[in-house]
Amino acid sequence: MANSDRRASGRRTNKMILSRTLFLMIVCGVVAFLLLIVQLFSIQILQHDKYEQMAVEQQTRETTVSATRGSIMDRNGNILAQNATAYNIYISPAEIVKYEEDVNLIARELSRILEVSETSVLEKAKDVNSWYKTIKTKVEPDVADEVRELISKHKLLGVRIENDTKRYYPYGSLACHIIGFVGTDGYGLEGIEAKYNEYLEGTDGSIARLAAADGTDILYTNYEDYYDAVDGSDLNLTIDVTVQHIAEKYLEQAIADYDVQDGGCCIVMNVNTGEILAMASYDNYDLNNYLAVSDETQAKIDAMENEEERAEALREAQLAQWRNMAISDTYEPGSVFKIITMAMALEEGTASLGSSYYCPGSMRVLGRTSELNCWKTSGHDTQSLTEAAMHSCNIAFVNIGLGVGAERFYDYIDAFGLFEPTGIDLSGEESSVWWTEDIFYDKNNLSQLAAASFGQTFNITPIQMITAVAAACNGGYLLEPYVVSSITNGDGQSVYSKDRTVVRQVVSEETSKIVSQVLNHVVCDSGGTGKNAYVAGYSIGGKTGTSEKVAQDAAGGAKEYMVSFCGIAPTENPEIAVLVILDNPSNETGIYVSGGVMAAPVVGNIFSEILPYMDIEAEYTEEEAKYIDVTMPKLKGETVADAVIKLEELGLKVTVVGDGTEVTDQLPINNAEVAAGTTVIIYTEGSKETGEVTVPNIHNMTVSEARRELAEVGLYLDTSGASPTNTSVVVSSQSVEAGSTVEYGTVIEATLADNSNLGRY
Repeated sequence: MANSDRRASGRRTNKMILSRTLFLMIVCGVVAFLLLIVQLFSIQILQHDKYEQMAVEQQTRETTVSATRGSIMDRNGNILAQNATAYNIYISPAEIVKYEEDVNLIARELSRILEVSETSVLEKAKDVNSWYKTIKTKVEPDVADEVRELISKHKLLGVRIENDTKRYYPYGSLACHIIGFVGTDGYGLEGIEAKYNEYLEGTDGSIARLAAADGTDILYTNYEDYYDAVDGSDLNLTIDVTVQHIAEKYLEQAIADYDVQDGGCCIVMNVNTGEILAMASYDNYDLNNYLAVSDETQAKIDAMENEEERAEALREAQLAQWRNMAISDTYEPGSVFKIITMAMALEEGTASLGSSYYCPGSMRVLGRTSELNCWKTSGHDTQSLTEAAMHSCNIAFVNIGLGVGAERFYDYIDAFGLFEPTGIDLSGEESSVWWTEDIFYDKNNLSQLAAASFGQTFNITPIQMITAVAAACNGGYLLEPYVVSSITNGDGQSVYSKDRTVVRQVVSEETSKIVSQVLNHVVCDSGGTGKNAYVAGYSIGGKTGTSEKVAQDAAGGAKEYMVSFCGIAPTENPEIAVLVILDNPSNETGIYVSGGVMAAPVVGNIFSEILPYMDIEAEYTEEEAKYIDVTMPKLKGETVADAVIKLEELGLKVTVVGDGTEVTDQLPINNAEVAAGTTVIIYTEGSKETGEVTVPNIHNMTVSEARRELAEVGLYLDTSGASPTNTSVVVSSQSVEAGSTVEYGTVIEATLADNSNLGRY
């Protein structure tokens, strides 16, 4: 019985254990199933996108299809920036290992072709789990062809080439500070490239293909998913390539002729629309190699012993050459600003053409501890408003400013847009530096108002200055300057268009006409300080400026000056304004440092080329016609008698070489520009003389002296600038440096300047 009970008890115990075990198994199963459901829910529902993306990445290989960056064109459709075909070279270490390719051969050959380090290629090849290691980007097509030959010759699968694009600038350094450049990633970093990057860059597309487990493409499959790239839009600028080239040519020549230490800038603007036709800063740089600095600068950097110092010096030099002085630097405008003072006084009625001003050479100003001097310390005596502008008389313009009064003067500065940036569509525009109202309005200290009246002790940007001058001469309208006229997408549809934007009218049309009339006298009258901007046949107006760098002088250093000139043409109905600024020309050139002697001829030279280019016809007086330069006609094949008549009618002299009756050659050649009165050689037997000659120094010579000096070595003279009507007009610069070697018969361009009665203004 006892045994029977024990057996029964054991069965109950076993049954209980079994039941509990089954229960626990069921519970665990349910829990596990619930966990599985939760996990599946998480994977399939909550994290569906994540795992789908992982599956796609494992099962496909995606290649980017680069969007083509939009082109940048000048106003006439000339391409300034465009994308050209380029290639990226990369290796696939995983495939190099898989197909047992010779990694040393690959590294050696890629190093030779691509001019990269062999060691760097080998290092990248060590990452055998990688399918993509970039060796070099944006290589030229001919270099990519060499890589293709390498791949074909050795049947390489681990070396790959992919299509890409490279930014190309057909004109090199032309308009570099306007256009800017893109980085290695294709993103705009400077200029228009940066400012309008969102329009230019477009949107990349892609191609997705099926891939095997090891990452290689699955061949013979129809699966391919293609997403079109959206190309960037094209930009159409207000810049004119020809005008830009002219501005840069004469700015660069002035920098060299006057040994300008700190560069310069030039702006050419349509005064009636605000369009920028040209904008140049110096030094410039090659947009296709924007990291490279000038040879001279690089030599100085290379001479530094410390590596960190070299790196920092290079970085500073690059930033300096990329800086657009025309919008990013401020300066004291000096006497060019007298245009604005005159305009506000005429508008207020506190000055007129009938006003007179007495200049004893100096004057006392309330609040100023020392006398204020005119540049002509002996004084200008009594003069009209026009004469005061012609003489650039500081004393007269201080009195004109005092007549306007501090508060109204300040209001006009605001109205002319000189307290804030102009809003030009370029990156990096700075604003001006002015006194605060409480200081400027101080009735017990008029020194600020006096100094401002002739453009001293405040700072503005060049773009602010020319925009204000345009407003004073175009009928009184302050316009917003701009460089992008329109943007067109890949379908040819306009997505942006810019027209003339009037900010406000500052002065009346009547005032504007008087300002232009006065400025014409400053240039076209023999007593005007701007006479070196004179261009025969054209009515040019303008104002000179010479401002001393006050901080430099206060620090006890050598005197340094900013010389400038702002001109308008034609003055009867102004269309174009040109501003040239030269920062710190040398005192060692033998040329007097002033805006009238240095900057005015540059503006005159620019006008002499762009006005005819823009179909603005010259109207010569009888006196001017005697001195205008002559374009050489084609004489070869004509009779000697006819050739002589033709040349004499042009005001040229003739020397005949040979006894024949027909012209066989000539010097200078046809289409060359030469000074009036030049002696032309016509040959009747054989050809003209050839060989090389050394260019003489014709600086500070009169026209006749320079022509004679050049003729002695077989060279010819082409002049521009002041009218050579008196002996005070001399050569201030020459296009080919003295001592250089040129071909016999070459025409040397010379800029003329009248140095008489010119002060530092």
